[in-house]
Amino acid sequence: MSKRKGILERLNAGEVVVGDGGYVMQLERRGYVKAGHWTPEAAVEHPEAVRQLHREFLRAGANVIQTFTFYCSEDKLEISGNVKSITGSEINEAACDMAREVANEGDALVAGGVSQTPCYVQSHNETEVKAIFKKQMDDFMKKDIDFLIAEYFEHVEEAVWAVEVMKTSGKTVGSTLCISPHGDMDGVPPGECAVRLVKAGAEIVGINCHLDPLTCVRTVKLMKAGLEKAGLKAHLMIQPLGFHTPECNLGGYLALPEFPFALETRAMTRWDMQKYAREAYNAGIRYIGGCCGFEPYHIRAIAEELAAERGFLPPASEKHGLWGAALEMHTKPWVRTRARREYWENLLPASGRPQCPSMATPADE
Repeated sequence: MSKRKGILERLNAGEVVVGDGGYVMQLERRGYVKAGHWTPEAAVEHPEAVRQLHREFLRAGANVIQTFTFYCSEDKLEISGNVKSITGSEINEAACDMAREVANEGDALVAGGVSQTPCYVQSHNETEVKAIFKKQMDDFMKKDIDFLIAEYFEHVEEAVWAVEVMKTSGKTVGSTLCISPHGDMDGVPPGECAVRLVKAGAEIVGINCHLDPLTCVRTVKLMKAGLEKAGLKAHLMIQPLGFHTPECNLGGYLALPEFPFALETRAMTRWDMQKYAREAYNAGIRYIGGCCGFEPYHIRAIAEELAAERGFLPPASEKHGLWGAALEMHTKPWVRTRARREYWENLLPASGRPQCPSMATPADE
C-alpha cells in the first residue's frame, strides 16, 4: 500500500479536504456522553459507539478522522467527576487507536485534537496550561497521528499557547477558534487572531463550532483578510455548528435558550449543507467539515456538492439520489415532482411549531 498523502501535501495541491462531523453531541443523543461535562470517556467505556460514528463519517466522505479527545485534559476530567478509574492518557490512546483503525479503512488521515482548558480560565498561567497541552500531545505522539488540531478556543491567547506546544512535535498543526465575526472573548478581531496563530506556527487556521456555517464562513473571510494584510499565508479551515444561529451573538449557541436539549428545530438540512460547502469553497477554504450538530449525512452533502472538484462521490452516495433523484420512483405523484434540484434549493422548510418564534434572545445579550 502506497504511503498516503499528508494534510499539507493535499492542501498544497489544491485538493478539497472534507473533515468529519460532531462527536460529543451525537454521542450524547445516543446515550454515551453526559451533557454538561461533554468528556470523551466513551472512547474507553463504549468504543463500539465511537468506532461506528467514525465509520459513518468516513463512508460519508471524510478525509480526516479526528480522535475523540475533546475536553480530555486532566483538569477537565477531574472537574467533570465522570471519570474516576480511567486516565486521560488511556482515553487519548484508545481514541487514537480507533481513529487509526477506521482511517485505514479508507484514504483518511488521523488528527489528534486538543481544546480549551478550565486551567486557562481559572489561572491564566501559561506554564500550567502548556503542561496540560504537552501531556495530551505526548499521548498522540506515542500513536504517531498524522497531524494536530487545536480546536474550540474562545481566547486566541490560549490557542496560541496550544499551537506553540504542538509545534514542538514536528507535526503539521491546525488551529480553529469558536468565535464570531465580532472576535474572541477578549475582543481580538478575527483577522488579528489569524495573524497570531500563524505567527505561533499554525499552517492551517479557521473557525469551528458555536455558530452556523454561513456565519463561520464570514468569520473565516475576516481571518483571510487579516492574513493578507499582514503578508502571511496559511490554509483555511472551517468546521462550524450544524444548527441555524441567525442571532450571531458573541457566545454562540451556548447562550441560546434551546441549548443543549432543544436544538432540533434549528437543525440544518442536507441542502443547507450543500449551500454551505459551495460558499466555503468560493471563499477559498479547502478544509471543510463540521462540528456539533453535523451528522454523517451532512458530511455526505458536503462531499456531494464538491464531487466535481474532488473527482468522486463518497461510498454513502450509493444510497442517495443526488438532489432527490431517487424520488422519481415514488408511488405518489406529488412526491415524484420533488425529484429535482430546483425544488430542494428553493424550499423554505416549515418548523411545524406555529407558536414558536423564529429567533431567540441569547443569554449573553
